[in-house]
Formats: sequence, structure tokens, C-alpha cells
Amino acid sequence: MSRYSRQQEHQVEWQPRTTLGKMVSEGKISTMDEIFENGMRIQEPEIVKHLLPEIKSQVVHVGIVQKQTDAGEMTRFNALVAVGNEAGWFGIGKGKASQMRISIDKATMAAHLNVIPVKLGCGSWECRCNQLHSIPFRVRGKGGSVGVEIIPGPRGLSLVAGENIKSLLKLAGLKDAWTKSFGSTNTMSSTTKAIFAALRKTYVTG
Repeated sequence: MSRYSRQQEHQVEWQPRTTLGKMVSEGKISTMDEIFENGMRIQEPEIVKHLLPEIKSQVVHVGIVQKQTDAGEMTRFNALVAVGNEAGWFGIGKGKASQMRISIDKATMAAHLNVIPVKLGCGSWECRCNQLHSIPFRVRGKGGSVGVEIIPGPRGLSLVAGENIKSLLKLAGLKDAWTKSFGSTNTMSSTTKAIFAALRKTYVTG
């Protein structure tokens, strides 16, 4: 699994194309919370990059799909990318292309458009410190045949999970938690979707 922090390369200046993008660019909306509290839809990844400049991306999986056509064998890459600011925002996205780098770029853009808020807190009966180091209550999500349960943990526990799941929870901002997984967690596509579904419930349910 590879990790990518924010690209340091020179980027073309953002020219907003949507009403929301223009409001963000003009400073009329200054936080991601405002967007979600008002039920606005994000259609430009630059909005997320502008409001969450510290957001990072992580390549979760890249697969190769080969298809036989009349012109010969065609190879395409399927990428799955997760993004997060390690402080309560998390997203996942998929991308397909004939080149690996382009598939990753597409997946990264999709992940920015799918960013969700994750409610952090201290739901552990052993702790009750009211600090934002875990989640406020137990949540469970499903992706394909994989289920993932995230349980609040006390401060100092760290993340009790496999390396793949641990890195995704850290990206979302969790520092302490227990996890339980069901099904074939080696299937990272399904596992990542299960984690996303579980983390979404911290905000929707809470």
C-alpha cells in the first residue's frame, strides 16, 4: 500500500465552474462544515483542497484488467484511493484508465468529491475524557461480503486493527479504537467500502 501526501508540484490556478465553487473562492463559504450543514453538493475537487489544504491521499489498491478485443488485448488499470485530513474528514474514490497514473489521479479526484465528515469523540466507558481521539459510539459498515465494526477505545490504546484498516482509520482522524472484521478483508475494495460506510454512520447517526 502506498501513501501520497499533498502534491508539491505546480498546479494551475483554480477557476471555479460551479456556484458553490465560486462561493468558496470568494470566501462566502469558509469551512467544509458549512457545506454539509446546508446539504450542498461538491462537484469540484478543488473545493475540498481549498478548504482542507492539509488533506492527504492514499492509494489503497491498483488492479489490472485485461480484455480481448478485435484490435488485440486491451489493458486497463482500476485504482482505489482514500483521502483524509487525519482530523475528521474522509473519502474514497475509484478510477479507471489505460495508464496507472491517470487511473490514480481519477480515483483521487473521485475521493475528494466523496469526502464525508467523521464525528470524533470519546465513547469509551473506560476513558470518558471528552477529547477527540476516537469515535463517540460503536459503528458497523458493510462493503460487499466484508463487514467492519469500529469500537471506541480509551486514550493510549492506539488502533487495534490490521495495517490496512489502521492506515485508513488514521487518515480519518482516529487515534484509539478496537475493530472487528468479518469476511475476506484481503479484498481491499470491499474492506475500504465497509470502513467508509461505518465512518459515515458516526455523522448520520450522531
